[in-house]
Amino acid sequence: MTPRDMSIATAAEAPREWRRFRYPHSLVSYGSWLIAFTVIVYSIEYLEIPLDRVLGMFGRMGEILANRYYPVDIDYIMDVDYIGSVVETIQMAYLGALFGLLITVPLAWFAAYNMTPSRLFVYPGARFLSMSCRAVHETIWTILFVSILGFGMLPGVLALTLFSAGFAAKLFAEEIEAIDMGPVEAMWATGANLFQVMVFGVFPQVRVAFTGIGIYTWDVAFRAATVVGFFGAGGMGWYLKRNVMQIETERVAAIILSIIVLVLISELISAWARNVVMKMK
Repeated sequence: MTPRDMSIATAAEAPREWRRFRYPHSLVSYGSWLIAFTVIVYSIEYLEIPLDRVLGMFGRMGEILANRYYPVDIDYIMDVDYIGSVVETIQMAYLGALFGLLITVPLAWFAAYNMTPSRLFVYPGARFLSMSCRAVHETIWTILFVSILGFGMLPGVLALTLFSAGFAAKLFAEEIEAIDMGPVEAMWATGANLFQVMVFGVFPQVRVAFTGIGIYTWDVAFRAATVVGFFGAGGMGWYLKRNVMQIETERVAAIILSIIVLVLISELISAWARNVVMKMK
């Protein structure tokens, strides 16, 4: 056996030491953690955040909940008028999500780089529109539409429509960009038009993903609908705002409890619907 073969055999028999990071990767990793920790400490000092008050927050919160928000006024949320506001909130969320998804389908088609009619003009315009709807919070949209249209359900529906469109368009576009272009190119080669390509070439590949995104959009829109009413769009949020301003803490606790229960019910229904969709694959 040559000296080279002996050195190779010795190296193979020696136990190997496993390390997550090796130099210089270890230096980059530890340096990143150090920078992140330094930024956190500096931010706490710069913002003058009293950590002692944060640590004692839970005790004071328990005292406030026990003395001001208890007992919960359950009879208030059982009133017919309040139950009607719950129904209005559900309808507002449904319409906002539905109109937003209807806008999302062509918007996502134009915002998908592989399927857009024009990568030079239509694609950046659709991306900018989607980003603009998503960048503005739904409460800001609500305040804007309330200032233009006045109080009522219409500003809430429009705010949720733009919110849902901006939220779902990005996800839809990414799903379209991830499709297999083979069937699409084959349909183009046979002379299929844009509608035929979308229905028979693209939609079968993204049908399950689109359905799941639609369900998730409705779930998010319903949670947002309980908040936009606080800014003048009606529904449960209007009752919440009125009682907060009147310092009716027991009623506020009841309304918050009803919102939590409704969100949990919506989450259970959405999870069930997503499981059904997943079984369709």
